[in-house]
Amino acid sequence: MFLCFDKLSHLPPIPSNEVFKDALSKVLGHYPHLAGRLATDNLRRTCIVLNNAGVRIIETYFPTVLAEQLPFDTSEASSQLLPPAKGVEELCQIQLNRYACGGLVLGFTVHHRVADGQSIFGSFFVSWSRLVRGFDIDLLPYHDRFAVSQPRNPPRVQFDHGSIEFKKTTINLDTTPVISSSLETVIINYSVEFINKLKFMVNNNPNQRYSTFVCLLSHVRKKVTQVRGLGLEESSQVRMAVDGRTRISEPAVPMEYFGNLVLWAYPKLKVKELLNETHAYIAKVISDEVTHANHRYFKSFIDFGATVYEDDELQETTSEPGSTLCPNLQVTSWLGFPVHDIDFGSGSPCALVPPVTPFEGMVIFVPADGSVDVKLTLFAKYVPLFKKTAHSINGELPCSSL
Repeated sequence: MFLCFDKLSHLPPIPSNEVFKDALSKVLGHYPHLAGRLATDNLRRTCIVLNNAGVRIIETYFPTVLAEQLPFDTSEASSQLLPPAKGVEELCQIQLNRYACGGLVLGFTVHHRVADGQSIFGSFFVSWSRLVRGFDIDLLPYHDRFAVSQPRNPPRVQFDHGSIEFKKTTINLDTTPVISSSLETVIINYSVEFINKLKFMVNNNPNQRYSTFVCLLSHVRKKVTQVRGLGLEESSQVRMAVDGRTRISEPAVPMEYFGNLVLWAYPKLKVKELLNETHAYIAKVISDEVTHANHRYFKSFIDFGATVYEDDELQETTSEPGSTLCPNLQVTSWLGFPVHDIDFGSGSPCALVPPVTPFEGMVIFVPADGSVDVKLTLFAKYVPLFKKTAHSINGELPCSSL
């Protein structure tokens, strides 16, 4: 992903690369997992060795104006502004891309075994930026992974994680690679005004209020289902991330926990429900499914990990590049990350750009100065109709409230 910092005349200049690197060497002392390496223990389980082997830094310069390059074509920008993803042992890579105008694009990659989005955006980047500005770290990261992931004795697996988070390692027709040229990625901006109208319509029950993310997701699900032309009796589910920091209560997990503490919720609806029911109905299904991923569910998953052995042929349900998820979606939200707290001395990022999404059905929600950018990859033949209808709310909002 990319963090973009434009040089604005009323703000101080962006610090030099040397300042960035000096602060990075200091902050890594508090985030040793980023400077470690993957290895296997005596039970052949993957682990992170805290050997202080370091991160990779690449420095580039572009004789152009950053504002003229935005928004990026991420497929093209990834090859120029991001470190290589394959054939590297570093778990964290950073590329400092300087522009003639004084702007900076910070390209960043990290292995997801090390950290999730909350850890990177809400902890590491905030801490690094404070050190660049000459301040101390406000909240030190919490690293007690054993306290968080210790299974109960005896383990109590209460859910079928072997078929929910994992699948047997057999050929799955749903992930058959598709030709990349048949896919297209579109970014739709939903303004503050549109979001407020949608929330007014969805939150019609004073006893049930839904977040911006849930409201927008109910809308996007409707629109994607309409353009895909699916059969009414088909089922469509969303694979969406749930942060365990707000779920695990024994022991309590602080928000500054650094690691990967994400599981998934799978709200499922029939196509006829997605097309004919209200946004509020869809939002409730999404919210209810997220609620099910509670403390009991996370603890059950941790216990499941203690019962899995080397010979268990399980494969994660994450999508492979070039696969198609239709009739399903996979959704990631960056809306709750404190991006406004990331300030390297010249203000918070002017743009937050997610990475290329090389498979059909991937949706990323990105904050954009109060509005929200929704980045979606679909088959190219569906994109024109999706763009045309993306801001239509099907007349469900009374005209008097528009």
